[in-house]
Amino acid sequence: MGFKCGIVGLPNVGKSTLFNALTQTAAAQAANYPFCTIEPNVGDVAVPDPRLEILAKIAGSQEIIPTRITFVDIAGLVRGASKGEGLGNQFLANIREVDAVVHVLRCFEDDDITHVEGKIDPISDAETVETELMLADLESLEKRLTPLEKKAKGGEKEAKEALALMMKAITLLREGKPARVADLTPEERGPYSQLGLMTAKPVLYVCNVEEASAASGNAISARAEAMAKSQGAKSVVISAKIEEEIAQMPAGDRPDFLDSLGLEEPGLNRLIRAGYDLLGLLTFFTVGPKEARAWTVTKGSRGPQAAGVIHTDFEQGYIRAETIAYPDYVAGKGEAGAREAGKFRLEGKDYVVADGDVMHFRFNN
Repeated sequence: MGFKCGIVGLPNVGKSTLFNALTQTAAAQAANYPFCTIEPNVGDVAVPDPRLEILAKIAGSQEIIPTRITFVDIAGLVRGASKGEGLGNQFLANIREVDAVVHVLRCFEDDDITHVEGKIDPISDAETVETELMLADLESLEKRLTPLEKKAKGGEKEAKEALALMMKAITLLREGKPARVADLTPEERGPYSQLGLMTAKPVLYVCNVEEASAASGNAISARAEAMAKSQGAKSVVISAKIEEEIAQMPAGDRPDFLDSLGLEEPGLNRLIRAGYDLLGLLTFFTVGPKEARAWTVTKGSRGPQAAGVIHTDFEQGYIRAETIAYPDYVAGKGEAGAREAGKFRLEGKDYVVADGDVMHFRFNN
């Protein structure tokens, strides 16, 4: 089960620098973790989770395997992309394939790096990208509208339901609002996502600042963060240039470098975790002497779905899951101690997996 975040932004905002830092980090992890570059602009990155190493130490695991998230560096967008300007068509095709959008905003001044719009204004930049996506979404829906209306008038129940959902999106887009702000019932969310709308995807804003502002941001990034908050979106302040330096640095030199900048950890760690959270994901663990491994499921997943992430046979033959909450596993110094403390549970098919669960699945072959 792969989850993709598409990195978007105007030209010269630091998008590719950020992606390069991510892929260099992933390449550096390759000695210990599975890593693959599917295409030149796609990279799988381990999700930083300190719990995994703690679990491995307790269990004496020989190998540590983190869960992963995929980042896609999408071709730079320019004004008019919805009409095919620049690499518009490629940009739009690629963004439709991702699960969430990481939108890089330029929040630094640099006379040597020209801004495509001639000014440093992340709010305006965000609006430019959003407008192009909304125009493309609207055009896509309007092309589908007439045939669907004919089917709905002919009495097709499915067509009527699809038309009602489509009109929700069209109304918002015509008002200049992204499709993701639609008021949907839980039953409507699945079919709505099938409309394939770019502006229905969740957004994380990355405020790319100069090196001196990496720890606390600057006045420009503060405006961008306020904009994100007003939209109910998440934001992360990062210096892409610094992240690229850190990614190329020997691991032993990183702590002192980070400390000199007032940073507790690389900004990429925060970005990766924020992207993971943006997708509505959580982590459960399997732990043993051979390996300690993190797995990804969407929030709200039940026991059989979690088992299915490991192997489809596990989901089909699911009986129950031996489950210990992460804090209880650590407090008991392993499974035996957690059992003695009464923290070992057997969970059935209706159990909703919690973040940090340490699980072992029982299933019929």
